[in-house]
Amino acid sequence: MTPSTVAERIDAIVEEFSDLEGREKLELLLEYAARLPALPEAIAASRTADEHRVHECQTPVYLWPEVRGDAARLHAEVAEEAPTVKGFVAILAEAVADRPVDEALAIGDDLVDRTGLSGVLGILRARGLRAIVGHTKRGLLEARDADRRGPG
Repeated sequence: MTPSTVAERIDAIVEEFSDLEGREKLELLLEYAARLPALPEAIAASRTADEHRVHECQTPVYLWPEVRGDAARLHAEVAEEAPTVKGFVAILAEAVADRPVDEALAIGDDLVDRTGLSGVLGILRARGLRAIVGHTKRGLLEARDADRRGPG
């Protein structure tokens, strides 16, 4: 059965990581990194230098959470020289894709720990990944509110 809710998707991802050793976890992150879609043309064309940046992350990470109706999406741009961070962002993007915002908002702040990545990537990088989760959730809340208000 294919996981359908955000929680089921996250549980399936955590399960993928659960029996892996450190190096294998990193290799799996690289596989996820390769699946992160490029920015949609409309976002790429209007992107500004510091807008949407996750400043708590040492790696340049830019997030564009989006809500249409009640369907969540996460668009992102992550520096190519940080494939592990890019892989984590891809995990989030896949988990929330086209699911209700309330499901996406329920992603635990412990996702980094549940996957075992905090021990593999170190304290600073794990802190940055936690910040990415927080930014994603705050951005989805803002996007949902803006979507509900409609065109301004």
